[in-house]
Amino acid sequence: MVKEDDKIIVDNEKHVGDDAEHQVHLNEEDDSPIEEVRVTVSNTDDPSLPYNTFRMWSIGLVFTAIISFVNEFFYLRQTTVSIGYSVVALISLPIGHFMARVLPTRQWNLFGWRFSLNPGPFSIKEHVLIGTMAACNSSTAYAVDIVILQNVFYGDKKPFVAGLFLVLTTQITGFALAGAIRRFLVRPAHMIWPQTLVSASLFRSLHASMNESDNGRMSRMRYFLLVTGGMFIYYWLPGFMFPTIGTIAWICWINPNNIVLSQVTGSNGLGVGVIALDWAAASAYVGPLVTPWFAQVNIIIGFVLVAWIMVPWAYYSDLWNSKNYPIVTAVLFQQNGSAYDKSQVLNAQGLLDEAAYLAYGPLRMDSFFALTYGIGFAGLTATVIHVMLYNGREIVERWKSARAENEDIHSRLMRIYPEVPDWWYGLLFVITFALSMVTCVVWDYMPWWALILAMVIAVFFVLPVGIVQAVTNQQPGLNVVTEYVIGYILPGHAIANVTFKTYGYIVNVQALNFVSDLKLGHYMKIPPQVMFMAQLVSAIISCIINLGTATWLVNTRPHVCTQEGYPFTCRITKTFYSASIIWGAIGPARVFGSKDGALYGPIQWGFLAGALLPLIFWALSKKFPNVMWLKYVHWPVLLAATGNMPPALPYMYSNGLALGFIFAFWLRRYRYNWWSRYNYLTSAALDSGVAVSALVIFFAIQSWDGAFPFWWGNPEDGNLDHCALGGTNYYGK
Repeated sequence: MVKEDDKIIVDNEKHVGDDAEHQVHLNEEDDSPIEEVRVTVSNTDDPSLPYNTFRMWSIGLVFTAIISFVNEFFYLRQTTVSIGYSVVALISLPIGHFMARVLPTRQWNLFGWRFSLNPGPFSIKEHVLIGTMAACNSSTAYAVDIVILQNVFYGDKKPFVAGLFLVLTTQITGFALAGAIRRFLVRPAHMIWPQTLVSASLFRSLHASMNESDNGRMSRMRYFLLVTGGMFIYYWLPGFMFPTIGTIAWICWINPNNIVLSQVTGSNGLGVGVIALDWAAASAYVGPLVTPWFAQVNIIIGFVLVAWIMVPWAYYSDLWNSKNYPIVTAVLFQQNGSAYDKSQVLNAQGLLDEAAYLAYGPLRMDSFFALTYGIGFAGLTATVIHVMLYNGREIVERWKSARAENEDIHSRLMRIYPEVPDWWYGLLFVITFALSMVTCVVWDYMPWWALILAMVIAVFFVLPVGIVQAVTNQQPGLNVVTEYVIGYILPGHAIANVTFKTYGYIVNVQALNFVSDLKLGHYMKIPPQVMFMAQLVSAIISCIINLGTATWLVNTRPHVCTQEGYPFTCRITKTFYSASIIWGAIGPARVFGSKDGALYGPIQWGFLAGALLPLIFWALSKKFPNVMWLKYVHWPVLLAATGNMPPALPYMYSNGLALGFIFAFWLRRYRYNWWSRYNYLTSAALDSGVAVSALVIFFAIQSWDGAFPFWWGNPEDGNLDHCALGGTNYYGK
């Protein structure tokens, strides 16, 4: 096939499966305008490679079932373990090659549909589809926690079908929403989706020849295997034998009995100077090799401003009686610093007893926790205003035209594959919305109008949040704003609060997850219709298995979700339960308003601050166009920098950003040849090594109650950083 206008020449004489990178030949200048994409993603395609095959569906669905069961099973345990994307990619490759060798190649005819169980060598397109089927199910369905809350914590057990409809609709409605925004977030070249570049690099390397070389440099496959193997071996140190090296609080060791020094320099405090020789910790929240450097600079500024300037000022000036609580914690307190016993203020139905609440006293939190809520409020309004100012014209233009006039090479290569019809997405939305309405009204999860409002929030924010994520690899979350809105409208209703949050937040998240997978398919030249069906079918199966596994455990494990039920203590679900109390049962008016002794009302000014800051800097950039740094100030990222703290700890950010300086800035600028070939591959290899090592450690040793002998680097008291006072309050309690 020859297309002269696009300078695309497909060489049909090459043997299918040799190397997808060399199946299409283009002029050298016909490539992506984005450097990160250009050095990672092939600008070629071989449309003859198999993709919609028996191998793809069988391997993909088997892994979907396995990871859905395993991840939900361990989600309820004290120590969580999950099978992630990279593990499935590694294991499925030899299985695919094995099936390509042993399956019969004969053609079958089923009602006029001709197919083969073995259409040729196992292709990279089949592999990508298997990986994306696993990726969309690697985290457990969010709504399963609502079912557990009702069964275990609130004693309001509902039929299995009610929970199933709740889980299905919250997970799948977002797929329908993705159809409306794909023209804005998938086709434009500058919507990079940095995390997909890691996946693209991983798959290209796994399908490259071991002997491939480029001017004498090591092949990508060989490099990937060496780094993965090295990290697999190394992770036994921070993950099992020597966990202290993951939290080296060397400044605190100067005087570990000094409370202020411990709070500022301990790993459980502000983490100043803490060194984490643990890739899992350093990469958890920043993505140092993936996130663009300009975004990391914004994260640095926001992190330092909040964690190392505002928080110490608030804490040591005793704002909101902060000294009674640890400097970094998500635990809720009474005013005197003792833990807040939520059972003292709830009645038998799980609703707030106002008289008991007034008698027991108002809820308190540490200043860090309160400030991050305010920063989160600011981040949401900043996201909307920033996108309106910086991306508004492009959004309008793309709304008028489904295709941009100046498409990059990847968009042109994708023209030969039929797009998913809009009516597919529309029909899916109608079905899931109708089921959502039935679920909420028939089983009394929340009023019908609340579902509509939750959907409006999800739809309103999906494009601005998606643009921020596509460019910066950071996703501002809607969990807080959804809890906030319904908490004011329906105070005292915990289940309605978490249901509203799930529809407003998870529908948005699932839409962007699906768009991210579509972008990966765009880079890897996967036909969109097959990607749509693979994601949808695997998501439905995963929802059923997630809920079935959780229901089985709740019904069969004695004392589940309590310390007596160890190891099924439901640690993460308890956090979800606490949120249902704060935002639902008690309500934001008693925490952030002015009702019943609430202290934290001033942080609501964050909404206004977040709206004004992007506007001010946008105006300055227009007035002073030659001041280049003004164009790189990205307030949504800057404000969202601390959004995960707590439970994330400051040292995780500082170490991740230090790695980001090395890889995203220094190596890119001064060792560009190495960076362009190995940077994203390094990230994928390190992730894979940690994932496989953690699984081996858990299943081979820890699941059998095995443990490494206690010593200084693996202390018996669990104080890994040897800075015990870092997690106490100002008075050492």
